[in-house]
Amino acid sequence: MRAWFSLRETKLYHWQRWQGPSSELGVSVALLALGVLVLTDALTMDVDITQRGPVGPKTVPIVVGIGLLVIAALLAVDVLRGGRGEAEGGEDIDLSEPADWRTVLLLSGIFLGAAVLIEPVGFPVAGALLFWGAAFALGSRRLDRDPLIAAVLSLITYIVFDKLLGVPLPGGPLMGVL
Repeated sequence: MRAWFSLRETKLYHWQRWQGPSSELGVSVALLALGVLVLTDALTMDVDITQRGPVGPKTVPIVVGIGLLVIAALLAVDVLRGGRGEAEGGEDIDLSEPADWRTVLLLSGIFLGAAVLIEPVGFPVAGALLFWGAAFALGSRRLDRDPLIAAVLSLITYIVFDKLLGVPLPGGPLMGVL
């Protein structure tokens, strides 16, 4: 009986040794594929030379693609030289406890509700409800402070994206006021 356990432990040991580097090499291959995809898309992008400024729309994707290829190569070299990722240091999570499905479902409902409400009531109202609902779902019960913070965050977000960055967000009934 003891020989069977030692054989099984040996096979498991060899499986874990084989699986470890291959999974880390798999990450390197995934980064390589993503880098090639980003570079291919960037280099085949149609850009009108007269409409671009000194830095065109291809610049950032090309830099990101090259960065992904360099990181993939460095990771592959490290893994092939025997380098291994460090084990997770651990968090303050008790894995024996079940997931908090109530919070997950509440947050999912709040996100879906905000997505449905953003067009009819506008981003400032939907965003405020999203921020307030998320704070409530995550445990905050400060009914005197949370709605005010949510409204301010939503308005600041709307102003930054819509007015400063030029990303149009639906204003809803507040469009004329903001």
